Amino acid sequence: MGRLFGTDGIRGEANRYPMDGIMAFQFGQAITHLLRKKKNKPGIIIGRDTRVSGCMLERALEAGITSMGGNAYDLGILPTPGIALVTREMGFDAGIVISASHNPYQDNGIKAFDADGFKLSDEEEDHIEDLILNNRLPDLAPPPGQIGSGERVHDAKERYVSFLKNTFPHDLSMKRIKIVLDTANGATYEIAPKVFDDLGADVEIINNNPDGFNINDNCGSQFTGDLEKMVKDSGAAIGLAFDGDGDRLIAVDENGRTITGDQILIICAKMLKDQGLLKNDMLVSTVMSNLGLSIACKQYGFGHHASKVGDRYVLEQMLRLNAVLGGEDSGHLIFLNHHTTGDGTLAAIQLVAAMVRENRPLSDLARQMSIFPQKLINVEVGSKPELSTVQEIEEVIKDVETQLGDQGRVLVRYSGTQNLCRVMVEGPSDDLTDQYCKKIADIVRISLG
Repeated sequence: MGRLFGTDGIRGEANRYPMDGIMAFQFGQAITHLLRKKKNKPGIIIGRDTRVSGCMLERALEAGITSMGGNAYDLGILPTPGIALVTREMGFDAGIVISASHNPYQDNGIKAFDADGFKLSDEEEDHIEDLILNNRLPDLAPPPGQIGSGERVHDAKERYVSFLKNTFPHDLSMKRIKIVLDTANGATYEIAPKVFDDLGADVEIINNNPDGFNINDNCGSQFTGDLEKMVKDSGAAIGLAFDGDGDRLIAVDENGRTITGDQILIICAKMLKDQGLLKNDMLVSTVMSNLGLSIACKQYGFGHHASKVGDRYVLEQMLRLNAVLGGEDSGHLIFLNHHTTGDGTLAAIQLVAAMVRENRPLSDLARQMSIFPQKLINVEVGSKPELSTVQEIEEVIKDVETQLGDQGRVLVRYSGTQNLCRVMVEGPSDDLTDQYCKKIADIVRISLG
């Protein structure tokens, strides 16, 4: 049957295996059984984004948790990093997130945080998979007298808002800064406007009317067209776009130009470096980061380490290297001096702080990193064989790498959460980069589509 977990939990089309009510029930049972090895009646919180399928999965998870002797606590709609925070701050034994992040509404997912607010380890996920896939759960359920209960946590949003506001430096002010927020009709639709309004910014909001179906629908961090136009039309200093579950940030400068996750990392790393707060003078990103990021790191005197793709692997390397800042070009940004996981709103606050502290527009700060021409094509695939075993793909990659020489690079990898093969090429010019990327993508499509 294969592994259930990808790089960021279990995902799939809602109401279809493996993202149906039965799987959610079993996940609730499995994680509760795992936790009962340490505590007789573990407390587990459940939060979700705005997808129409969220309530269904939430109820199934709650049933699974309580049937296995745990107590389930419902947070309602809350960004993923807010769930991690509440888990840690309120002393719960785990936090479960129902979300498919930046995916369209018809998808959903389940992932979990441990008591310290970190994502579950590979070993813990393997144990949960074993319980579910080998049908071990029915024999492990406790007798009726040990069934757990369900409750609602009423102050989760307030706790998270307070936490976020306290990450903004107390010696700075956002007053009179005009900011446009795009909440992707997702989990940040109430949180982010409240935070920036309380911090004194002049806030305009778009895509903040979720209906269960419009999450990430041509909006948010994946589609910044509306935000770019609104920033230019309104004369705002910055636009901030989040994804459906609020753990990503992509920004737009005052001229309506998109600022990537890599650029945000460099801006914030230099700010921390200048303040003596960039621990070990180290920035962690992934192999998907633009070549310009490595060059900027050398220019400003701090080290750079590239991890495997996935924010869990970025965090793993940050902990190993004792670094406080890391992330992905896609906008997953981890400020480990504040939080245990990627947080789009927190990252947005730090980016605005850099603008205020430097007293420079975002377009100027973004020039701290030069971007090499890069093209990324996502190819839908019907299967995921080891890429090195597909001769046609190996040959076209080697051919392009030979032609690029030392003026670019090629990276071809599967998505950990979708049936996609990601083809990324960096090169000396836009035309050549586009040409080479399409060449590889065409072969991938023929071989695996």
